Amino acid sequence: MMKSSKRLAMYILMFDMFITFSAIGLIVPVMPAYLKTFGAAGQVLGFIIAVIAFAQFIFSPVAGNLSDRHGRKNLIIIGLLVNGLSQIGFGLSTELWMLFVCRFFTGVGSAFIVPPIMAYAADITTNAERGKAMGWIGAAISLGFMIGPGIGGFLSNVSLHFPFYFGGSATIIAGILSFIILPSIKPVINEQVEGENLFQQMARSFKTKYFVLLIVVFVFSFGIANFQSTLTMFLTYKFNYTPNDLAIVMTVGGFIGVVVQGFALNKLFNMFGEMKIILFGLLVASISLYGMLYISGFFIILLFASIFSTATTLIRPAVNTLISKTAGDEQGYAAGMNNSYMSLGNMIGPALAGTLFDWHMSLPFTIGAIILLGCFVLTFVWTRRKHGDRSFARMSK
Repeated sequence: MMKSSKRLAMYILMFDMFITFSAIGLIVPVMPAYLKTFGAAGQVLGFIIAVIAFAQFIFSPVAGNLSDRHGRKNLIIIGLLVNGLSQIGFGLSTELWMLFVCRFFTGVGSAFIVPPIMAYAADITTNAERGKAMGWIGAAISLGFMIGPGIGGFLSNVSLHFPFYFGGSATIIAGILSFIILPSIKPVINEQVEGENLFQQMARSFKTKYFVLLIVVFVFSFGIANFQSTLTMFLTYKFNYTPNDLAIVMTVGGFIGVVVQGFALNKLFNMFGEMKIILFGLLVASISLYGMLYISGFFIILLFASIFSTATTLIRPAVNTLISKTAGDEQGYAAGMNNSYMSLGNMIGPALAGTLFDWHMSLPFTIGAIILLGCFVLTFVWTRRKHGDRSFARMSK
């Protein structure tokens, strides 16, 4: 592929990722008020968020295999169209079961977008270029999550349904632009060992030397999903926050996280090492999550939410880097398990948090903080036991 075509393809891939994740983010501040029109509360919100992760967990491996056989571009376009139509359908829904069906197909669409885009980026880059390409795509995802809630809060002034129509339409337009502009390429496929299904692979992960790191992935994903799914409900019910208020809280925290990730993360890794950053992030996330129960005032709440978002922003790349360093010649398998454990956390977190919220609105924050703190203790003890292993100590620095 010519250099100019490769650059154009990367811009389109980044745009697709940005649109996909900003469309997901823009509905966040609207959901509590929107679900009230159906007579639904925290448990329903938790399961609606969880069903997206469930669909991604099931269909991501399928999407990867299909993109190998039928091309990355085709899967990306299909995913964008399915995602966009499901969001519009969500806004048009008149029954509660319709919301679940539409969100399931949103998850299917996302599964058909993200793995093929990652594979496409790998196909058109050399090993030397790949880190930068994945960084650009990651920045597009983070920027989408950051801007999405702010756009959603603003659009909700038109109507509660309008953010869903806007997000769905933007995603469909992205699909059309990808069909017209995105170059078609022949996938670069490496030989893969067949014979293990997803559940056999997860069973094998229990025996890996980085299993505790996979537990960290699950727990911080659980904590983030728990926080994101119940914070909007908590602030709406306890403080009567409007969608605009919720949008500010979500956007500012996301913005600080993006700045830290983009400008300070490498320096922090070099100064302290990935493992110390993981431990610090788990401890701060636990304290800030529990502290949300005892504060009031818009700017104090904004501060605590931003601290939590920044802490979890530090954990994710630190864990990813350390798993990669520890995995040796099992990079593909380790990356797959990383995504699987993350999806499990994204499924279980909202479902459990929504149920706990309906029992008592403080329970998701209390239980979530305890789990994060328990993970901190587990990781700390595991690190001390591994400290005698010089090779591991070198990798953690």
